[in-house]
Amino acid sequence: MPIQKVSFEDTLKKSVIERLFCTGCASCVISCPYNCLEYVDGYPKIVSECKVCGICAQVCPRFNFSMSSLEHFLFGRERSTDEEFGIYRRILVAQTKSSEVMDVCQDGGVVTSLLVCAIEDGLINGAALSGKSPDEPLKGVPKLALSKSDILACSGTRYTYSPNMLALKNAAQKKVEKIAFVGTPCQIHAIRRMQILPLKKYASLVKFTIGLFCTESFSYDGLIKQLSNSGINPNDVVKMNIKGKLILKMKDGATNALPLKDVKAAACNFCSACTDFSAELADISAGGLGLDGWTLTIVRTDIGDEIVRRAETKGLITSKPLEDRRVIDLLVRLSRSKRERGDKSHKA
Repeated sequence: MPIQKVSFEDTLKKSVIERLFCTGCASCVISCPYNCLEYVDGYPKIVSECKVCGICAQVCPRFNFSMSSLEHFLFGRERSTDEEFGIYRRILVAQTKSSEVMDVCQDGGVVTSLLVCAIEDGLINGAALSGKSPDEPLKGVPKLALSKSDILACSGTRYTYSPNMLALKNAAQKKVEKIAFVGTPCQIHAIRRMQILPLKKYASLVKFTIGLFCTESFSYDGLIKQLSNSGINPNDVVKMNIKGKLILKMKDGATNALPLKDVKAAACNFCSACTDFSAELADISAGGLGLDGWTLTIVRTDIGDEIVRRAETKGLITSKPLEDRRVIDLLVRLSRSKRERGDKSHKA
């Protein structure tokens, strides 16, 4: 694909950052071949003269983004109108069979189990994902996991935005090949844009992607403020989940539940421009979606199917077809809502 020679200032700064569409994914930062950009306070910042190569614009998930072109690249076709949550091969509910994973996972432990299976079988040498900040409670930070213990340490969901692209950059710097990438839909979009160019430095590293269902993420400062306003000490929270409410498991074993409207002010503004709820361009998409102890898993590609079937065959996960119409209806409704909200935001 030919790269249009455009500058960071004339494209991303004006069309994305100033319009508050920038997700802070860092895809432009890690892709700049001249190191003109740095990641500062959650956003790209130009620190030296732009060489006008145009790569930053080509990998940005918010600049001239075309879902249909990436669908053709990944699946060989554009989705039909009745494929409300994207193209897929099969959809199932699954659960880890490992007590070790279940002790630390978010819902059904499927994402963690798939990564553990892949690294133990040598299909990958590591995973770029989010982990826990050692200094700031509840904050997600990019991590490069290179072992089963690393993956287990990163298990669970952080609801603050984590620029996992920085973990992919770490893999490239360390010359670690065959990486699984786990991230939000916008981050999966950036990975696909790198692959379609192709930007071989990163495109060749990624063995498969796992996309996480995402309605919106929260700014860290905003979330901490909202919790404090509700009388909750972030240091006392050991796990967060969203099941119609924000559910907080505390160190003392208690559970607090906050209405989502109480934390709505902490939602990242850029999420309103996103049209993708279920990570429609991932090899595997996963999320809790109201399920208790299970993960809704959407297998979308050949490599995704290989990864899931391997874990099933080895007995690392148990799975069954999704037959609950209520869950399917919820998936469709959330996908439509996200798409309509995003389309409206771009037209504003």
